[in-house]
Amino acid sequence: MTAPRVAIVGAGIIGLAIGWRLRQRGADDLVVLDGGEPGAWHVAAGMLAPGGESAFEQPALARLLEESNERWPAFAAELGVDVGFETAGTLGLAMTADDLAEAARHWTRQKLPLLRPSELREREPALSPRVRAGVYAPTERQVDPRKVVAALRDRLADRIVAKRVEDLSEVDADLVVVAAGCGTARLTGLPVRPVKGQLLRLHGEPGLLRHVLTATVDGRRVYLVPRADGEIVVGATQEERTDHLVTAGAAHELLHAALDLVPGLAEAELVETAVGHRPGTPDNAPLLGRLDGDRRVIVAAGHHRNGVLLTPITADLIAGLVVDGQSDPLLDEFSPGRFRCG
Repeated sequence: MTAPRVAIVGAGIIGLAIGWRLRQRGADDLVVLDGGEPGAWHVAAGMLAPGGESAFEQPALARLLEESNERWPAFAAELGVDVGFETAGTLGLAMTADDLAEAARHWTRQKLPLLRPSELREREPALSPRVRAGVYAPTERQVDPRKVVAALRDRLADRIVAKRVEDLSEVDADLVVVAAGCGTARLTGLPVRPVKGQLLRLHGEPGLLRHVLTATVDGRRVYLVPRADGEIVVGATQEERTDHLVTAGAAHELLHAALDLVPGLAEAELVETAVGHRPGTPDNAPLLGRLDGDRRVIVAAGHHRNGVLLTPITADLIAGLVVDGQSDPLLDEFSPGRFRCG
């Protein structure tokens, strides 16, 4: 039996990871179509935190997030180069009594013990003395999405073709995997919407922070993701907007919260302001599986805030579907057909 010709529409972190897994499984007749516009991965902080709020509301999504988080160490190691994979864990922080009241519900669900300010500053000496309480999540990790994409592109360099796809009918392949982020809506008609996020990148003294920090600061949500080279990603807004503007208000709020949390960042250099658009769905869970009405098309999109975290398991499941023709039970809850009309 002749192996199918496979085309992947989208050369972001999801599309490239699927292509890499397919190559590993012997899919040689493969092309990755690169539309030329960086996706949400390019501005993503790379936090690998499966215990988000949506996970408690959707048990199937929680299982998928946990399973993918468990696969990240092996996935990063397989790439064979430095992709910024770090396992120091995350500190969840609350600045005020009101912030603590809001955060405590989430921390209780995660079954994380509360730490006193002195215990928090033992872990992170740069924290403001105003921090009221927090928790430590040891299983949360981080990775640098830009380094991951660079590594994947290197492994698929001979299979990446610069081509913007306007209609799937123009793709000459037996199977088409649509991993086009927000562009998936235009190609498939599925309800994938752009959710705008603004973030900042600072550069300071390496080692200023040891952990990823997620915090509520006077009612403002902020995260700080430190890299080994001194970069610190500060994010991120969540806006139901489609524009690409970096706004003064958003930058001010992010910087204000970050400096309240870690005063030493006042001396850091502001090196980048960025806007990305997360691909959201009506239930903010991904679309994974065959497209109703066109068995030639497989969808891997709509990952919203979890695209980087869900990369390993998405790549494994979609590659398995392509090569074996069988859908893993893990895909059942994420079928694109769950949003069909009527």
